[in-house]
Amino acid sequence: MSATRRPILDAHGNGPAFSQIARSTSLEDGEGCDPGEAIAELVRQSAEANTALMRGDIDGYRALNPHTDDYVLMSPFGGTPTHGSQMTDERWESVGRFFRNGTFEQEVVETYGSVDMAVLVIIERCHVEVGGLPSQDWPLRVTLVYCREGVEWRLAHRHADPLVNGVSLEQAAALARGEGS
Repeated sequence: MSATRRPILDAHGNGPAFSQIARSTSLEDGEGCDPGEAIAELVRQSAEANTALMRGDIDGYRALNPHTDDYVLMSPFGGTPTHGSQMTDERWESVGRFFRNGTFEQEVVETYGSVDMAVLVIIERCHVEVGGLPSQDWPLRVTLVYCREGVEWRLAHRHADPLVNGVSLEQAAALARGEGS
């Protein structure tokens, strides 16, 4: 298995396997840093950023969760992926207005990493007003891909779907055909 797809555990499943993955301002090459700490920091950072987003605090979200220039979003609503170059300040502000009065919890399913890439597979459990709808539970299955740029980790990709509770084969087929629920 390639290093980018290997779980961040040693061969016995007891602890970190990579010694170079790091989020450090003092060690640019990552040598000697605890990879578990880097992943733990990304998990914490993701939760804190998304907590801000669920409250409609887009500035807090952006400050806590910097994106790469080539960031790609595959939103839970489907459709064409959004590229970072499409995210103008006005569009970011619109995203901030989309969420209101929310709470956020995060369940880590799995983490993967290498020297310059980390992947978090998580379940996001939100209770939030979304797009003007009344407050409701809004669980999402999410994959986050972070790339290290110098000493900073940046979000390169987010893929989310609302299928936490599952759908039938027939429902999945109808969605694939572009039919409503």
